[in-house]
Amino acid sequence: MKKILLAAACTGLLFQTTSCLNTEKEMGTSRNPDRPFTPTPEGARGRVTERTILRTVNATHYFSNTKAKDNFILQLQGTKILSSRARLIILSSTGDTLRKEVMPATALLDEREADPQATTARDKEIAILQGMNAFFREDRFTQPAVPRNATQPAEVDAQAWQAVKADPKAVGFDYITNGKERRLAYAKKLQKAVIVAE
Repeated sequence: MKKILLAAACTGLLFQTTSCLNTEKEMGTSRNPDRPFTPTPEGARGRVTERTILRTVNATHYFSNTKAKDNFILQLQGTKILSSRARLIILSSTGDTLRKEVMPATALLDEREADPQATTARDKEIAILQGMNAFFREDRFTQPAVPRNATQPAEVDAQAWQAVKADPKAVGFDYITNGKERRLAYAKKLQKAVIVAE
């Protein structure tokens, strides 16, 4: 019994000594060793607001230029994942904004892949984050953006569609918004990114 008590006392003393050594070491490497650490007051801490960026996904791909890759950015902005807004931004290699689109975060949910049993808020949040991860997959980019034998969809601007169809080097980017697939391409003739299929 004495051996057990002695071992316990030695262990306690060892922890006490180690604790003091760590504190002295921390104080020695601290920028202000003479002042104890005080946490930031609760009212002065950063708060999550409607402008808070919750997550950002980036990718680079040839889009407006065949010699330089453009930057594709998808940001989730808001206070909560489900109620936030997704911002799709495409910047050229020179920094010009080619496309800026805002959609609800729930637009990233792919109804074809969604599990009908997944009805909880957590499941939907996970599906939105997975949708962000897969948003710029390599198989979402196609060239040419409009195949030669394709017919013009009724909901697409005729001038934009013809400009993209005439360019065999145009790259199309397919993405899901509001459960529907949309194809975006850069029309060099018009000098802008246009929707060529919905």
